[in-house]
Amino acid sequence: MPPDSLTPPAGLDHTSAAALHARYHAAPAASPPAWNAVLDTLLRHRSVRAYLPDPLPPGTLETLVAAAQSASSSSNLQTWSVIAVEDRTRKARLAAIAANQKHIVQAPLFLVWLADLARLGAIAERSGVAVEGLDYLELLVVAMVDAALAAQNATVALEGLGLGAVYIGAVRNDIEAVAAELDLPARVMPLFGLCVGYPDPAIPTDVKPRLPQAVVLHRETYRHGAASPDAVAGYDEAMRTFQAVQRMDGDVWSRKVVERVRTPASLTGRHRMREALGKLGFQLR
Repeated sequence: MPPDSLTPPAGLDHTSAAALHARYHAAPAASPPAWNAVLDTLLRHRSVRAYLPDPLPPGTLETLVAAAQSASSSSNLQTWSVIAVEDRTRKARLAAIAANQKHIVQAPLFLVWLADLARLGAIAERSGVAVEGLDYLELLVVAMVDAALAAQNATVALEGLGLGAVYIGAVRNDIEAVAAELDLPARVMPLFGLCVGYPDPAIPTDVKPRLPQAVVLHRETYRHGAASPDAVAGYDEAMRTFQAVQRMDGDVWSRKVVERVRTPASLTGRHRMREALGKLGFQLR
């Protein structure tokens, strides 16, 4: 039986203070009013990029989809779908599109989450109703938000079952190629992938620190200058420590994120997203 990677090592205190400290690499700003298993699972989230070959138990996929469908949906339109990919050859082709990330092939299950406006279009067509709203950007935004909420629900659920996951945004490097591989109809956009499987205990991962709450939390109105030089420098240091422990490339976080948005080329093919969406049937008025 694959190990439960979410079980803390002996002697590790997973009280609320310890979990919050792990998330921020600093003392928590405030004590939570209560603590439970859901909060513990959420704060212990980490990206898993090495998986055991063990298959998932029967019913796992369906349970994750049920959790996903329990997420909120704007106007109950339910404008998302998900494709479960288990065939190793197909996973390899998708990995080639998504920057050759080997964990896509290694994970027993790869989920591709979709913004799906085709279903509403088909329902309207069967009803003999012409719909113009599907051609507006608002509906694509709704579908994107719905899909992200659903995927995160599934991720929390799978982590609660002792599984691990990592999101794959590089699916968007070439959405036309992904659409062709998955035989997507018009008005369906591949948004991101999600590797799912049992984490390989030989390659442990730690909780990655996040920006301090003082940077991202605003009260009543936007607090300009929240990302102060001192706050960013402190986070750079926290990330440097994390990368050293994980034996990762020690690139400075603030420098890395600036480089990530510096030029169209740094978007790794996604700079032509509007053009690609047009080819997938989206008008984006």
